[in-house]
Amino acid sequence: MAKKQKKQHGTGAHDARADRAGGGRRAGGTPATVALTAAGVAYTVHSYEHDPAHPSYGEEAAEAIGVSPDRVFKTLVADVDGALTVAVVPVAGSLDLKALASAVGGKRAAMADPALAERTTGYVRGGISPLGQRKKLRTVLDDSASAHATICVSAGRRGLEVELSPDDLAALTDAVRAPIGRA
Repeated sequence: MAKKQKKQHGTGAHDARADRAGGGRRAGGTPATVALTAAGVAYTVHSYEHDPAHPSYGEEAAEAIGVSPDRVFKTLVADVDGALTVAVVPVAGSLDLKALASAVGGKRAAMADPALAERTTGYVRGGISPLGQRKKLRTVLDDSASAHATICVSAGRRGLEVELSPDDLAALTDAVRAPIGRA
């Protein structure tokens, strides 16, 4: 059984000091949690021991933190007409590339090269967060997120999820909401 830790944050003021002291990395701090803390957004951090042998990062997260897979969202990076675009969809489904292209006024979308996605976001595959990316990319949040009071997304590394309201996530990432997920 995976070791699980949970940390609740009101405005995140306490963690802001810890994140600054550790350059954004000490005590579980990542650029994503630093961004949340700086914005004064309420969030909860869920930490678990990542199993490299698990076939799906998102499903592993849902199982490990005990949250329904329709409330855990994966962050995917796609190339839409030559521009990198972030898609945030439930781990219980998949990304509809045509719908993603349409949501941002594009014609064609394909999954981005993983190495390019890592370099551009500053995160590793399986730990890419829609928050605190090295380069801010346009973001599309699947509209199914609105059905939940809170959702979970990667907090910026494997084995670390952050739970927050979909409205806060959309506001912090300037996300467009659209039906981009498939069941």
